[in-house]
Amino acid sequence: MSVTLYGIPNCDTVKKARAWLDARGVPHAFHDYKKTGADPVRIAAWCKAAGREKVLNRAGTAFRKLPEADRAELYEAKAAALMAANPSCIKRPIVEHPGGLLVGFKADEWALAL
Repeated sequence: MSVTLYGIPNCDTVKKARAWLDARGVPHAFHDYKKTGADPVRIAAWCKAAGREKVLNRAGTAFRKLPEADRAELYEAKAAALMAANPSCIKRPIVEHPGGLLVGFKADEWALAL
């Protein structure tokens, strides 16, 4: 199974998710937004698959610190560009797997999917 986990290494939720995968022997690649960046085309695909509001982390301080003009009228392309420029505004973690996409860490949901 090819699993890629996207996130930021010092995020507590990402740490929990990686530990969960390791404990279950699920091999995975880790994509570190801080080192590798975030691809706006991939983000747009996530938004299409899961919904922009699910992928966008509005609750985080990174999003709340953005200028109001950046946070206003977030249509698909603008939201994807905003998240690519500010990866901390992407819900963490995001996992691509052969069966689809997981957004956020919910152990029960992950157990069913992976």
